[in-house]
Amino acid sequence: MPDPKVFNYTMDGLSYSVTVYEEDGKILADIEMLEGSMDVNAVYFGDDDYSGSSTSLGGPLNMNGAQYDGEKVQWDGASYVSDPGLGPDADEKESYIHAGDTLTLELDADSLDDIDIFGIRATSTTTDAGSIKAVSGDPEEPEDPDEPTFDKVLFGTEVDEAGNVIDGITLTALDDPAYGIQLPEGTEPTFDNYLAFFDEEVEGYDVESLETIRFFTTSPEGWAVQIGELPAPEDGWTSVDDVLEDYDALVDSGAFDTEDPGAEGLSLIAALSTGDEEEDAPVEEEPEPEAEMDLV
Repeated sequence: MPDPKVFNYTMDGLSYSVTVYEEDGKILADIEMLEGSMDVNAVYFGDDDYSGSSTSLGGPLNMNGAQYDGEKVQWDGASYVSDPGLGPDADEKESYIHAGDTLTLELDADSLDDIDIFGIRATSTTTDAGSIKAVSGDPEEPEDPDEPTFDKVLFGTEVDEAGNVIDGITLTALDDPAYGIQLPEGTEPTFDNYLAFFDEEVEGYDVESLETIRFFTTSPEGWAVQIGELPAPEDGWTSVDDVLEDYDALVDSGAFDTEDPGAEGLSLIAALSTGDEEEDAPVEEEPEPEAEMDLV
């Protein structure tokens, strides 16, 4: 699936961003209001070839005279959104959006490749003129969110009634054998890489045997801190892809959106470094507590 395209527009009193993307075979546009307000009446799009006749909705919805970089734009498609004018029920008009609102529209386009220029005809705007024929080009690709990384990941294959992992293996990015088996030097400690190493390199364990996966970082004091857990489904996982699908859902839920790995309430979990039983295996102990918008 092609990457989304992001168009930005800013002028005194008004700023917005438009993300155009493909979903379920449709081309959609999310108009996110960043500053000010506007009543979106029509949207236009075109490619970077300005030859041929231009599409126009006419009347108060036209984009006559619109230019980009000093050149008149030739529009390949346009969509009606609403009639100009707010009336007494302005705040109930879905096309009237304020800072923080997002209006999602379906475009009559066959492909994202057809959209290199994006235009908005809007009235009741928070600009001096009170209306805009706005044109945006040179779309950007949205930034990918930073993928979580972990100091160690515990792959547990047996959990007792108290929730303690009594068999499994721990992989770590730390250069310390006390924390588990180290990832190959230079490997980014993302879960994808941990899981690939577990699946391909670790003997005696497999995805089908997993009951839980636990994720750890290190507090400023040097304690291993559990920041998330991915329990296996009732019937277990049958493939690496199954695990990754559930992991992606965990990330999307915001499970790792924490800024303070030493925050109170996060558990310290003793993790197994290997599947062997060793009396002198290091155990991490918990320290003593200190005294006291959408519009779619």
